[in-house]
Amino acid sequence: MKFSGTFKLNDTTTEEVWLALSDPVMIENALPGCQFLVEVEDTDVDFDALREEHGDRDVEPTSDPETIAERAFEQGNHYAGVIGISIGPVNPTFETVVTIEERDQPYMEAGGEGSAGDSSFEMTAWMDLDATDDGVEVDWTAEAEVFGRIAQMGQRVINPAANQVVKRFFSSVQDEIRQREIAEGGEVEEAAEQSSEDQGIVDRLLGRSDTN
Repeated sequence: MKFSGTFKLNDTTTEEVWLALSDPVMIENALPGCQFLVEVEDTDVDFDALREEHGDRDVEPTSDPETIAERAFEQGNHYAGVIGISIGPVNPTFETVVTIEERDQPYMEAGGEGSAGDSSFEMTAWMDLDATDDGVEVDWTAEAEVFGRIAQMGQRVINPAANQVVKRFFSSVQDEIRQREIAEGGEVEEAAEQSSEDQGIVDRLLGRSDTN
């Protein structure tokens, strides 16, 4: 199966988007159904131990480049996550391991696999950033092989579910970038505590709209 598309992020730059997409914590917060996403030594992962260690963690995204650089994705490294996805009538929770195959701004490529009960998948995904007059376009492509119960549902069920996850993910990325800018280097929590009225004033002063 092959999935692809372009998502527009408004009022931002390729540097800001690249910084955000380099941060595993931001990805964890933006990806629907993600319980955690952490770096691991290799692809042989003890997910029970990871759940015990990271299942209840609460790590705030940050706009500090130095902090992000310390924990940023690195080419050749492995990352494990637990992700719940709704696909048709089922709601599998996949134990997933991803390897960053290539990472050179503005391009990133990753490959991975995941399993959930009687279903599994193998996937390779690419992402490229292009600057526009008023923001950034993210061109993405993913090729996947799906096995087990989910594969029996067919592309007419899987494709809409996958596209919805991607749409929600990039919408959350847009929100995260805006919150980081408003926080001016502080934690996202500081920006989130503002009232909706204050938020509107800040957006107007910065010339931003609420559209994605």
